[in-house]
Amino acid sequence: MIIAVDGPTASGKGTISKALAAHFGLPFLDTGLLYRAVGRQVQLNQGSPEEPADALAGCMFPDSLLDDPVLRNEEVGGLASRVSTHPEVRAALNKRQVDFANQPSGALLDGRDIGTVIAPHADMKLFITAPAEVRAQRRYDEMQRRGINIDLANIIADIHIRDARDMGRADAPLKPAEDALLLDTGDLTIGDAVQAAIALVESRLRKS
Repeated sequence: MIIAVDGPTASGKGTISKALAAHFGLPFLDTGLLYRAVGRQVQLNQGSPEEPADALAGCMFPDSLLDDPVLRNEEVGGLASRVSTHPEVRAALNKRQVDFANQPSGALLDGRDIGTVIAPHADMKLFITAPAEVRAQRRYDEMQRRGINIDLANIIADIHIRDARDMGRADAPLKPAEDALLLDTGDLTIGDAVQAAIALVESRLRKS
């Protein structure tokens, strides 16, 4: 079984994806982490995320970089969104994701274009979303818990910029697959959101 989970930043899709993978016993890949690693590598190379050649060079990141906690910070998240606009970067990372999706044991992948590009043949496609202001508050609360002082207004502005960039890129824009089930987590606790996602998958499995 292949499960594709897509959605914008801070929608809860990462937490939901991990819980779904554990519940259904599937290997899990956070594809956004690959793009964060590219963005971070560009930064380490002192390149520009807007420059296609620099962004492509960032794809040569060492696997050890994927374990670096710095990939989870806001700055690197912004870099990931910027390098992901380059078709050359997406092409360089696509094979790695497709191979993971098509392994014999099945898989669950979360990202921006899993159901539309990486695994359009997935058995189950979810699109996780929430209002931008709710997502910004979640990210703000997360940063506060980690002791990072950041202005909420800046986070809201950054989320709007990322959404516009992700949805507006010419290559593999962020959008629900035509057969994806939508889950709005805006009014849900994370526990309720996870249970709702599990129920959606199990309902689809029963029908198929």
